[in-house]
Amino acid sequence: MEIKIGIQETPRELVVSSSQTPDEVDALISEALDSDDGLLRLTDDKGRKYIVPSGRIAYVEIAPSDVRKVGFAS
Repeated sequence: MEIKIGIQETPRELVVSSSQTPDEVDALISEALDSDDGLLRLTDDKGRKYIVPSGRIAYVEIAPSDVRKVGFAS
């Protein structure tokens, strides 16, 4: 699954590839917005950790990973 996070006053979005379900990611985001420290913590498929201040989040897009086709199509 691919998670895109738009951060305020930043021209690029943060893209995280995760094996978590959309419901799990939704719960993590809601929890981060309601928590005292206000940090969203995500871990990608390769074990890298991302920590984003929830007060700076502009938007979050949760989508299935794109399946890229190789070769020529007619």
